[in-house]
Amino acid sequence: MQPLKYASINHSWFRNLTVGVTFFFTFLLFIAVGALLFVLKPSEILSALLSEEMFYSMKLSMLTSSASTLSVMCFSIPTAYALSRFSFKGKSLIKAILGLPMAFPELVMGLALLLLFGHGFLGPYLEAAGIKVTFSKLGIVVAQFFVAFPYAVRVIYSTFEDINPRYEQVSRSFGYGEFETFRHVTLPMARSGLFASSVITFARCIGAFGAVLVLAGGSYMNTEVLPVTLYLNISYGNLEMAVTSGILLMGIAFLAILSFERFEGGRL
Repeated sequence: MQPLKYASINHSWFRNLTVGVTFFFTFLLFIAVGALLFVLKPSEILSALLSEEMFYSMKLSMLTSSASTLSVMCFSIPTAYALSRFSFKGKSLIKAILGLPMAFPELVMGLALLLLFGHGFLGPYLEAAGIKVTFSKLGIVVAQFFVAFPYAVRVIYSTFEDINPRYEQVSRSFGYGEFETFRHVTLPMARSGLFASSVITFARCIGAFGAVLVLAGGSYMNTEVLPVTLYLNISYGNLEMAVTSGILLMGIAFLAILSFERFEGGRL
C-alpha cells in the first residue's frame, strides 16, 4: 500500500504544476485580450464601427471570405478524401507540400503568389484573358484561398480518417458506386466536421493578412479588408480604427474556435 501512496502524492504534485502553468498563461492571455477590449470607450468603438471605412472593410471582408471559403471547401473535400482513402504515388510528397503554408510566414506565400500571378509566369496569360489577379479584389480571394486551403484539408482529412471505412464497404456491397457511397454515406457522417472546417476556414480567410497585403496590396477603400484596415490605421496613428478592427477579428476568431470545439468534441 505504501508505493501507491507515494505515487498518489507525485501525481498530485504534477497535477498541481500543470494546472498552475495552464492558469498562469491563460491569465496572461486574458490580460492581453482585456487590454485590447478596454483601451477604448464604448462610444469610440461605436464611432469607429459606423465609419465609412469600417463599413467598406467589413463588407469586403465578408464577401471575399465567403467566396474563398466556398472555393476552399469545394476543393479541400475531394483532396482530403483522396488522401484519407486512396494510396497513390507521391501521396507523402503531396501531404508535405500541402503542409508547407502552415509552417512558413504568410508573407512568403504572398511573395510566391505574386511571382506566380505576376508578370513572370501566369500573369500575362490571365491578363490577356481579361483576368487581373495582382493588386485587385480577385487577388484577395486568391490569397485567402491559398492561405486557408491547407488548414481545411487537414481538418477534413482528420474527419474522414475518423469514419470507419466499413460503412463505405457495406454501401459498395449493396451495389452503390464510389460517388454514390461518398455522397450518401461518407458526407452525412462527416457533417459536423465539415461544418467546423468551414467555420475555421472562414475565420482563416477573414484573418489572412501577409499574403493579401503582398498579392492584392493594401490600398485604402479598394483592397482594404479588416486586417489591412488594422495595419493602415496603425500606420496612420488612428488607434480607434485599429483597435476596433482588432476587436472584430478577435470576435470572429473566438466564434470560430467555439464552433470548432462544439462540433469536433474539443479535439484540436
